[in-house]
Order: sequence, then C-alpha cells, then structure tokens
Amino acid sequence: MKIAHISLPAQPLFLAPMEDITDPSFRAICKAQGADVMYTEFISADGLIRDGEKSVRKLDIFDRERPIGIQIYGHITGAMVEAARIAEKAAPELIDINFGCPVKKIANRGAGAGMLKDVPLMVEMTRAIVDAVNVPVTVKTRLGWDDDTKNIVETAERLQDTGISAITIHGRTRAQMYRGSADWTLIGEVRNNQRMKIPVIGNGDIDSPVKAKEMFDRYGVDGIMIGRASVGRPWIFRETSVFLETGQLLPEPTVSEKADIALLHLEKSLEFKHGKIAVYEMRRHFSNYFKGLPHFRETRLRLLTATDVDEIKMIIEEIRNRWGDFRTDDKTSVYGT
Repeated sequence: MKIAHISLPAQPLFLAPMEDITDPSFRAICKAQGADVMYTEFISADGLIRDGEKSVRKLDIFDRERPIGIQIYGHITGAMVEAARIAEKAAPELIDINFGCPVKKIANRGAGAGMLKDVPLMVEMTRAIVDAVNVPVTVKTRLGWDDDTKNIVETAERLQDTGISAITIHGRTRAQMYRGSADWTLIGEVRNNQRMKIPVIGNGDIDSPVKAKEMFDRYGVDGIMIGRASVGRPWIFRETSVFLETGQLLPEPTVSEKADIALLHLEKSLEFKHGKIAVYEMRRHFSNYFKGLPHFRETRLRLLTATDVDEIKMIIEEIRNRWGDFRTDDKTSVYGT
C-alpha cells in the first residue's frame, strides 16, 4: 500500500495520535513492537504560531520513527496553513489534519470534530493546507457530528477532491465521543465507493489481532489505526502483524517481558522529559502494563504514587520477581480451573 510516495506493507498498522500519550518515548516502543506508521500527539495551530513551548516540543521527531505524520488542529484556516508550514520544517513524511477529536474544549471551538458541523469550511481549510505544503496531507475524522449527520461518504469524496493523500475514519460520531461500539459499515462504504482513489484507514475498537483481520477482510480498508488499545499494550502491533501474515496468535508477553518493556519505556521517557514530568506521564502506562494481575491493588497503588525513579524501578523488579513467567491471559495457575 502507498500513501502518495510512501511505501507501506500490504496491511499497514498505524499508531493513532493521542494527547499526552504518543510522545517520542511511546512512539519508540510502538515502533519497536511493529507499528508501521507513527503520528505525533495532536498539536494546536495557535500554539505553534505563538511559539508555545508545549506545542513546539511536540514537533520533535526522529529518524527511527519514520514514516511519521505531524497532526495539527485548529478552527481558523489561515492559522492552520501557517501551522502546517511550521510543521513541515520538522521534515515529517505527512501532515495530518485533526477533524476527529471530540473533547469539548476542542470541538466546541469548532476545531477537531467540531469541523463536522461546517463541512464547507473543512473542505476549504484542507485545500488551503494541501496547496501550502510540499509533503502529503492526510485527514483524520469521524462519521459525522451526530446520528442525523452521518455524511462521511460525501465528506470523504469532497476531502479527496482537495488533494489529500489518505483519510482515516473513526467509526463513531462526535456525539458518541468514545461510547458505544464503533460502526465500521460506513467506513466500508467509503472504502468501497468507486469514486474513492486514496487509501482509507479504519479506526475504532481494534483491540485484538482477530478484530483487525476481521475489519480488513470484511470492509476492505487499506490500513488500520490502533489507539487506546495500545496504551499499556504496545505489543498489540507485533501480535497483529504476525497474525495478519501467518494466522498465528502469539502468546501474551510474560510479566517479566512486560517489565522489560515498561522499564525501557520509562528510560525513553526520561530522555525527553524532566524526571517528575516523565514519572507523572508514565503512570497511565504503568497502570495498564500490569493490568489483570490478581491481588495487585496494593502494588499498583505503590507504582502509581511513587515519584522517585529508583523506587519505581525497584517496584517493577518486585513485580517481575513475584510473577516472572506468568501471563495475565492464563488465570488457571492462580485461580484454578
């Protein structure tokens, strides 16, 4: 599969852009675990234009991550064009436009999924960005604003006509937020629309290799984007890649293997952030890395409240020493059959 000139595997897997999650440390882990395409955290156009420290820092990308896209969001066309030009200077393979974020502070300002209430403006903004930069532009969006405006088939056609190189569709409306189940039927309609010539990437509720294969087979999407299911479980990319290629379901990593990944993730996070910030932002990952261990509440609380890096490493080693080769998908050794 290709996005513009970028060659990818036949069934590529994309790491979804997620605020405060897809930083360089997490991207490094997911890349090592088999993700084919990375995206940065989404970046405010206004923040880039004002040279805001947090926004500018998100432009840091590395050769080991490639191909990588920088995702931007905003509600004013001129600001988005200027932000796209700034992002282009960081030399990503892609500029991605966020028309899908549902959170109130973004959507209610008309940015992210808020753009779904004004498709003509969405199209105008996209065309302006495509014309302004020399790298491929992609879009991530949703089915519509609500159940009464699921107009993604027409919207995708109009966005394609602006010159974008691919579109990612999350199978929910903005009104749904992340509730209920993702509806892939309309994603399939977009992919199988004879007018669509660009790759269509599906997103939503992909939490297993079997689910990924089902969506590829049933709806014919060109790629699959994985988001929340990768948090604390970055090996989902490796498991899915192997299953798509061979039909083999890999065993879940042992607790000892998860400890190795968690420690590497912490080390990478400390490379890019000050100690306390790295520790605080790693907590959501730590909470998920060891999810499913029985009688784990006390140890989990220690792990999530510790602020000293050496203490955190010691707790992870304690988890390794206690659980070792145990796999959380095999409860029989602990609970009985």
